[in-house]
Amino acid sequence: MNSEDRKNRSPEAIYTIGKVTLEKLESIASKIKDDVATEADRLHHEILREIVALASNRVSVDENESDVIKGGSAWTEKTASHYPHIRLHGGALEDDPLKMEI
Repeated sequence: MNSEDRKNRSPEAIYTIGKVTLEKLESIASKIKDDVATEADRLHHEILREIVALASNRVSVDENESDVIKGGSAWTEKTASHYPHIRLHGGALEDDPLKMEI
């Protein structure tokens, strides 16, 4: 999948991907709680938790930047020539480039 494919997803598809991700996270968490999770389950749980945390932070960034644009106040940091944006770990897309490790 390339970046163009990701950009062309419908809002419904993105919503469904998020919903399924949360359902899978809950399912794996239940397996962990019941002490029947495999090592693969535990690894999947960690990556899904990270995805949910990053997505939640990005939503917060969007909401806070929207408030600032409307004249509200939020803590921001000016970065080079970029519009000031809220600094949350992994929150702003340009601050979280994909890193491929081989």
